[in-house]
Amino acid sequence: MATSFLSDGQLERLRGFPDINREELVRFFTLTADDLMFVSPGRGRDASQRLGLAVQLCTLPWLGFVPADVSGAPPVAVARLAASLGVDPKALDDYGHETKARRGHLRLVAERLGWTLTMGDASGSPGLEKFLLDRAMEHDSPTILFNLACEYLISVKTVRPGLRVLTRMVGSARAAAVEL
Repeated sequence: MATSFLSDGQLERLRGFPDINREELVRFFTLTADDLMFVSPGRGRDASQRLGLAVQLCTLPWLGFVPADVSGAPPVAVARLAASLGVDPKALDDYGHETKARRGHLRLVAERLGWTLTMGDASGSPGLEKFLLDRAMEHDSPTILFNLACEYLISVKTVRPGLRVLTRMVGSARAAAVEL
């Protein structure tokens, strides 16, 4: 079974931020008092780090992962967070140049929210393979299986693995379903 069912354009869109609607903006990009303490400048964070961390904190529950280019977050969401933090939205332009710091922030965010990091593979979600096989017995469409896998990962609070890993898993589940 082919595992490359997504076009290059689809892969690019799935790696980045989608458009956001008003309901999502309010639901996911509203910081609580505890969130403000979490991104506090008292922890040695400058405006860029605080805003980048806040974007990651809000993005993970929304998308189930955080795009590598955090500065590509929807401008309206960045502006909302920047206003809550009392920083300039342009501060986000300086965030994420250090991959190590960005990954460290993702670890902090995942821990704070009770999410499991997959570290680029699916080892953080052992139930995903069984879930995919069960769904592959019901659906043959790789796109449907991919979308169901993403929803499943959010429901079990597991950061989405890389797209190549997830598409391979969908392909493997489809092949196993055919054998069964």
